[in-house]
Amino acid sequence: MSMQYQRFLKVLEKWPAEKSKVGSEGVAAAVDRVEPAFKMTEAKIISGTLVAKSIREELRNEVKSFAQRLPNFQTGLRIVQVGGREDSNVYIRMKIKAATEIGIDAVHVQLPKTITERELLDKINDLNDDPQVHGIIVQMPLDCDTPIDSHRITDAVSADKDVDGLHTVNEGRLSIGDLKGFLPCTPWGCLELIRRTGVDIVGARAVVLGRSKIVGTPAAELLKWANATVTICHSKTRKLEEITKTADILVVGIGVAEMVKGSWIKPGAVVIDCGINVKPDASKANGTRLVGDVDYEEAKKVAGFITPVPGGVGPMTVAMLMKNTVRSAARALDRQMRNTWTLEPLSLKPLRPVPSDIVIARAQKPKDIAYLANEIGLEPREVSLYGNKKAKISLDVLSRLKDKEVGNYVVVAGITPTPLGEGKTTTLMGLIQALGAHKRRNVVAALRQPSMGPTFGIKGGAAGGGYAQVIPMEEFNLHLTGDIHAVSAANNLLAAQLDTRIFHESTQQDKALYDRLVPRIKGVRKFSPIQLRRLERLGITKTDPDTLTEDEYRSFARLDIDPNTIMWERVVDMNDRYLRSVTVGESSTEKGLTRRTGFAISVASEIMAVLALSRSLEDMKQRLADMVVAFDKKGKPVTADDLGMTGALSVLLKDALEPNLMQSLEGTPVLVHAGPFANIAHGCNSIIADEIGLKLVGKQGFVCTEAGFGSDIGMEKFCNIKCRTSGRSPNAVVLVTTVRAIKMHGGGAPVTPGAPLNKQYTEENIELVEKGLPNLLQHISNGKAHGLPVVVSINAHINDTKAEHDLLKKAALAAGAFAAVVSTHWADGGAGAIDLADAVIKACEKGSNFKLLYDAELPLVDKMTKIATTMYGAGKVQLTQTAQEKVELLSNAGFGNLPICMSKTSGSVTGDAKIKGAPKGFTLDVEDVYVAAGAGFVVAMCGEITKMPGLSTRPAIYDIDLNTQTGQIEGLF
Repeated sequence: MSMQYQRFLKVLEKWPAEKSKVGSEGVAAAVDRVEPAFKMTEAKIISGTLVAKSIREELRNEVKSFAQRLPNFQTGLRIVQVGGREDSNVYIRMKIKAATEIGIDAVHVQLPKTITERELLDKINDLNDDPQVHGIIVQMPLDCDTPIDSHRITDAVSADKDVDGLHTVNEGRLSIGDLKGFLPCTPWGCLELIRRTGVDIVGARAVVLGRSKIVGTPAAELLKWANATVTICHSKTRKLEEITKTADILVVGIGVAEMVKGSWIKPGAVVIDCGINVKPDASKANGTRLVGDVDYEEAKKVAGFITPVPGGVGPMTVAMLMKNTVRSAARALDRQMRNTWTLEPLSLKPLRPVPSDIVIARAQKPKDIAYLANEIGLEPREVSLYGNKKAKISLDVLSRLKDKEVGNYVVVAGITPTPLGEGKTTTLMGLIQALGAHKRRNVVAALRQPSMGPTFGIKGGAAGGGYAQVIPMEEFNLHLTGDIHAVSAANNLLAAQLDTRIFHESTQQDKALYDRLVPRIKGVRKFSPIQLRRLERLGITKTDPDTLTEDEYRSFARLDIDPNTIMWERVVDMNDRYLRSVTVGESSTEKGLTRRTGFAISVASEIMAVLALSRSLEDMKQRLADMVVAFDKKGKPVTADDLGMTGALSVLLKDALEPNLMQSLEGTPVLVHAGPFANIAHGCNSIIADEIGLKLVGKQGFVCTEAGFGSDIGMEKFCNIKCRTSGRSPNAVVLVTTVRAIKMHGGGAPVTPGAPLNKQYTEENIELVEKGLPNLLQHISNGKAHGLPVVVSINAHINDTKAEHDLLKKAALAAGAFAAVVSTHWADGGAGAIDLADAVIKACEKGSNFKLLYDAELPLVDKMTKIATTMYGAGKVQLTQTAQEKVELLSNAGFGNLPICMSKTSGSVTGDAKIKGAPKGFTLDVEDVYVAAGAGFVVAMCGEITKMPGLSTRPAIYDIDLNTQTGQIEGLF
């Protein structure tokens, strides 16, 4: 902004009390109106004050309408000032006054004179990234002690928030006739004043006197695109008076007091005076008066219309500034409220035969992830890029969209699978590709992050398969953004602190232990905040470490952990059977304090379940604090907070709580986050990823997520643990089945990974399908038990027959499924799941009567029984003596009201993986029980479930390689 622009603003006065209204008139009226002007002795005054008042009133009503569309939405304007020049302060107060009158949240951001250019740019970038800010003004001149390039600062303001209209991008738009950007306020105000006269601009001869960047040049451009014939004059123009006398419209911004005389003006012309000059006047109290660049007294006798100084162009500058700000807010609101994304799908060209997953994935070039983020309504500051194919999403998006309605919530589960899996993830990906790329619905897939153990083992990756995948599959299946590594580090730090605390308590006297826990540093001794929390739990109200009694500091310093009750294991994200049972403390430095323990795979850590079930950073921090790692010798739980670990764990996991954004083969969004095991933990992706997805897709959109293994395990926990925690109700369940799995449950030969399928699976066998139907019917019943419409998706394999598919569909519908469809997404991508997408849309339109399976206040054993009898078909639950003792211990410790997480085999609805089909009335044995207090559930172990997989004789390791010429990973599947 130049000093000339500042002078324009200086003439703005307090809003007058005039009651008259100023409005625009039609072209016909304007022609009638101009003709008499030639005969008039004095021009009509164009009151910028009145027009500005009218504009402010219109804007006030528009701002009010925003809140009706979205409660709590507020138009935000930030005025950045460096230093404290008083003339700048006057202009800022005037802008804030106008903004406040309209209902705009205007904030004066005052920065010190000592600020550097880099610091100022950083501040502007922060405002650019703030979704609550819709307009940014940098008050000029900059009153600074260090050199700062004002043009660089002006261009640092986002073109989308440049309500001054001074950004090079907005200037460029104006120069080519693109008026969708922000227009410079003073010239725009001039054009509005001309229009309000009713004079027809189209075809009129316009002369602009002055070529400044702020007024003259953009005024000429605006008039040109309003279809006037425009001439620009300046200080070097010859025969200036002759040119101005030809003007039907004369805009003057030359910076010379009263330069334009009456003789320069064509009779009846519209004269817009942008000048502001101080002229001596002895008749005024202050000895001066304000005049424009036009000799007003002479000009008004010739012109048809004229703006006064002050009270003409000046008030319009601020009015148009406010109009730009409201326009920006309206765009932001439209973007936030839009029901349909501007998503451009990626095209697929399926090949026959279908290539390997990695070949298919490599053949598709993903969108730039920042572009996808923009397509689905994310703001730049809500996206942290990890290269150009994956990104983390800030939790701030939930605050921004807190008032937005959520979409439909669909869970994809399966029947009891074969060891090869039945394609739940593939089906989920096919479904969202069909919904997003083919049905053009807003849709987000919400997936778990896979462990690297199975990727290098025998199962392979978990990105889906065929033409229904997450891409890039290498990124998805390997490190992604490091979340699992963060979980591993946090888990193992807690394990280290646990063993170390036992060691120090065993090797030190009470006083020495206390003094080391609360040391005197530089003469000052104080408790840390986490230590104060422990004192509070002990009922000790003292805050001065030196005032504790001997009994008090003994209670504080000693956790007295019973090593036999330790439930916390170390983890690693690889399959390593030799870590299932280990001895720690073998070094001589540990003074013989050894104990037997073991490792689990990282995704089996309770911290992974905490990550998946947390609703915010604060919630995660509290859950981490509540994690029970052992019991003391009196039977009381010992938590991570008791060990002083809450803050450290939170710091390690802060970034891991943000979901990861990726995409499908057809360019639709995928949120990947958390990966708890389904047979040990609850087997679902994170609540936070689902919440972000539900807000992004909007009321008519869909979030499709997956629950691990069969509906008896994953879907049950999705409903009774995850949805109980989040408070969300699913709208439908998609139940994935295959002819192969049904045949296995009907008595087919064993299905073994790596071995050829028996011909029972490669040839039509209606009898086996009929015998295996009870397993499908049990899983349909499981969905209905929760009040959900069940859509059965038959994942077609190449050896299936139509008769087998028809039998499955008929049986499913007879059992009460909402729909049963055959899907070919593996071979055809989203096009092969269109029928499934249609069925899901209709199921969600029908609505659900979702209900939880049990009341959390029931006794622990009753909850286990309810799950076993309803979801598995069991007759009863039988606990071992150890399990019964654990139930009593946990109930007495206050954990009896937590939901149950049944840990059992995924290969059968019973507790025995060898039993197929769907037997009824069996006894389910519960061998052990433990609490995951941070995650918020009690785990019932039904049989021996290993937390650490092993490698097979020939794992995928043999096939995975790095091509050093291309840098590409080979052999993943």
